[in-house]
Amino acid sequence: MKGAPVRPLARLLIVPLIAAALAVLAVGAPGARAATGLSTVAAALRESPVYVDPAASDLLAASDAEALADKIVDADEPVFVAVLPADYPTQDLFRNLRTETGITGLYAIRLGDRFDAKADASVLSPRTVSNLVAAAQGAGDAKAQLNDFVDDALRSNPGGTAPSSWSGGGGGDEGVDVGALAAAGAVVAAGGVGAYALVRRRRRREEAERRAALEKLSVVVDEDITAFGEELDRLDFHPAEAGADDAMRADYERALDAYEQAKSLMAAATRPEDVRGVTQALEDGRFSLALLAARREGRPLPERRAPCFFDPRHGPSVADVLWTPPLGGASREVPVCAADEARLADGQEPMVREVETVSGARRPYWEAGPAYGPWAGGYFGGGILPGLLVGTMLGSMMATPSYAAVYGADYGDFGADAGYGGGDVSGGDFNTDDFSGGFGGGDFGGGGDFGGGDFGGGF
Repeated sequence: MKGAPVRPLARLLIVPLIAAALAVLAVGAPGARAATGLSTVAAALRESPVYVDPAASDLLAASDAEALADKIVDADEPVFVAVLPADYPTQDLFRNLRTETGITGLYAIRLGDRFDAKADASVLSPRTVSNLVAAAQGAGDAKAQLNDFVDDALRSNPGGTAPSSWSGGGGGDEGVDVGALAAAGAVVAAGGVGAYALVRRRRRREEAERRAALEKLSVVVDEDITAFGEELDRLDFHPAEAGADDAMRADYERALDAYEQAKSLMAAATRPEDVRGVTQALEDGRFSLALLAARREGRPLPERRAPCFFDPRHGPSVADVLWTPPLGGASREVPVCAADEARLADGQEPMVREVETVSGARRPYWEAGPAYGPWAGGYFGGGILPGLLVGTMLGSMMATPSYAAVYGADYGDFGADAGYGGGDVSGGDFNTDDFSGGFGGGDFGGGGDFGGGDFGGGF
C-alpha cells in the first residue's frame, strides 16, 4: 500500500533536519567542510520555497520560515529564499544554486546581514529585481526583510510557475481527505440556492465595476489617441515629398496603421483589459514616428525603449534615471524622455500624467486607482511595469485577486516566456560571465553589485 504524500510543511521541516545532520557529521569529520553543500540547499528548495541553513537558524526562526514558505506556496509563484551564514562561500553562488535547483525562478539569499536576489529573465526583468532588492534594504531583521521582499515580489506578477513538488507532487488522489470533501459537498448542497444568489450578486457587482472602469478609461485613452493624431498632423510628412525614401514611407505607414488600430480597438472595447491593446498600439506608433523623425533629420536611429514613465504621450524614453515618489517609497530607475530628464537634472518636478480619481481629484496615474492598470500595461509591458510601480497604489492593487477578477489578469505579461516554467532545467537565461567575482566585499545588497558588477538581476 502506497504511503501518504509528504505535505509541504512536513518537507520544510524534514529536509533542513537532514541537512543539519549532514552538517554535524561534516563538522565532526577531520578536514571536512562545515558549510552545507549547494546540492543540499537546492534539494531543500525543490521541496519547499524557503531554506534556512542550520548555521543560520538564529537569523530566521523555524515558525517564521514556515509562514514565509506557506505564503509563497499559496501564491503558486517560483520564488526561492535561502538563509545562509555570513561566511558561506560566495563564488558563483547564485548561478550555481540556480543550476543545482534546475528551476526557473526568482532566487533571494540572505547571507548573514546581507541580502540580494537574482532572477531568470523570463521571470522578472533585471530592473524589476534591482528595484525589489532596493525596496527591501530598509527592513531590519531577516524576518521583516524577507517578508517585505516576498510580498513585493509576489505583487510583481513573476513569470514561470512554481514546481509541483511544493504541493505534494502533481496528479493523483493520494492524501485527499475524503471525509472533508464529503462534508464540503453536503454544505454546498444545503446552501446551493443561497450560494448561487451570492455568485449572481458578485458577478453583477463586478460587471458594474468593469463598466465604470471602462468609462473612466475611455476619457484617458481618447485623450491619448487625440494627442497621437495631433502628432501625425504636426509631422507634416508627405510620402511623395522630396527626399522621402521607402524606409520613411514605411515608418509613416506603420504610424498611420497604429493610429487606426488604436481607434478601432477602443471602439470595440467592452472590458477594461481591452484597453491594453489600444495603448500598446499607440506605443508602437510613437516609436515609428521617432524613427521617421530621425531619418528625416539625418540622425542615428533611436533604440527601442519604453515610453516616458511620467507621461507616455511624451514618446519613447532616452534614458533611465533614479526617481523617488513624492509620497515616499523606495527609489527606483524609471525611463524618461529628454525633457523630463533635463527637468529632473535641474531639480524640477517632471511633467506627470494626471488622471481623474474616484473622488474627482486629479492625481498621477500610479496613484489614481486600479482602473488604470490595463492602460499602463499596454505602454509598459515586457517586464518593466512591476519594478516601476513597486510601493505605489496601482502596483499594490494590481497584485490582488480582486483586481484580476474585475480588470483582467492580462494587463501586462511582464516578460514571462511561455517556453520557460517551473521545472525548466535548461539554464537558458544564464550568462557565462555572471558571478565571476563572488559577493564583492561590502557592496552586497544593491541589486546589481553583488560581485564586482556581475549581479545584475538576471541569470
